[in-house]
Amino acid sequence: MTDRKNTGKNTGKNTAENVGRTGGETGRGKDADADVTVRRGEPDRLVRDHGLDLGMLMPWPGLNAPFRGAWCVLRPGDVTEAHTHRERELFIVMAGRADMVCNGRRHALQAGDLALMRGGIEHHIVNEHDEDFSYYAIWWGRDMSAEFLAETAEPDPAS
Repeated sequence: MTDRKNTGKNTGKNTAENVGRTGGETGRGKDADADVTVRRGEPDRLVRDHGLDLGMLMPWPGLNAPFRGAWCVLRPGDVTEAHTHRERELFIVMAGRADMVCNGRRHALQAGDLALMRGGIEHHIVNEHDEDFSYYAIWWGRDMSAEFLAETAEPDPAS
């Protein structure tokens, strides 16, 4: 993956495709009659931000979830911006090696690892290796859960 170069621009090549049980139906939007929505070309839509190349999960029309996520790639030599947030965060490491630095303490990560972090921890990622480090980050918290519950609440049949 180290030969991939990112221009820092969203290429717009991603597509969302709804695929039904037969695999033949396709369509767009939440009204499509399908069991699965596939958004293709995620690596092609990464943008340079916060010291890495990333593609946010949201917005995704028709997806309402109590979490947020991002496809993340650190190129060799990349260091993400150190930051802290209230939400818990899970890293699913897909390829490569890097160090997660949490409150000044380094944790080595490699493909196949999962790293769970509680909220309030200052953290950043360092890729000192000669290959890309790819992971999917998922974060969630009370505000996201409350927003999700409010948006998906069933009407009260008694009213």
